[in-house]
Amino acid sequence: MAESGENTLEELLAEYGRLFRDFDDLTLARWMSQTLGQFQGRGLRLSHPLVAAYRLAATVANDRSIWHKRLVSLPLGYPVGECCGAPMLPLLSRDVLESGLVCMHCNETAVALDDLPAELQPMLRGWAEEYGPVHAVAHWDETRQKRENDYDQAFEEAASKAETLLSFAGNQMVPRLLESLPALIWEDQDECLEVRPEDVRL
Repeated sequence: MAESGENTLEELLAEYGRLFRDFDDLTLARWMSQTLGQFQGRGLRLSHPLVAAYRLAATVANDRSIWHKRLVSLPLGYPVGECCGAPMLPLLSRDVLESGLVCMHCNETAVALDDLPAELQPMLRGWAEEYGPVHAVAHWDETRQKRENDYDQAFEEAASKAETLLSFAGNQMVPRLLESLPALIWEDQDECLEVRPEDVRL
C-alpha cells in the first residue's frame, strides 16, 4: 500500500512540474531568478508554497542545465554553487552532520559543515547530535519498542522534542546562518514523527 502511495505522490509531483517543463529555457531562468530575488535575505520554511514551486522548477532547470547557459544574470549576492553551478540556495536539515547544507537545485552538498563559520559549527553539531536519537525513535524495531514500557509515550515525547528542536533551528540557527548566506531554506517538519509544519512555532 505504501508503494502505491509513493507512486501516487510521484505522479502528482510530475503533474505539478509540467507547468515548468512547458516554460522555454529563458522563461524558466527568468522566473527562477526573480523568485531568488524574493528569497534573498530570508530564511524560508521548506513547507512554504513558493519554496515547493521553486523546487519543482529547480528539478526541471537542473535537467536542462539552465544555469550553465547563462541566460539571465544571477540575483546580486548569490554566489555560484560549486556542486552544480546554480545560485547557492542551501537547505538546513537534521542531516547537517552527514550532508552539510544541501543544494536545493541538485540535492548535493552545497556547503559542508566544516566550511561554515567556525563559531556556528558547535551549535549546528550539537543540534544535529541531539536531534539524531530523537528522530531515531520513529524507526525503532519491534524488539526495541517492546523493551519500552510505553512506546506510544516515547513516540509522543520524541515528537514533542522534535518540534522544540525544529523551532530552535528556525528561531536561532537560521538567523545566524543568514549572516553568511544569501538565503536559506530550513526543514520545518518530521514526517516520521508526525511533526507537521504547523506544529513548529516561530
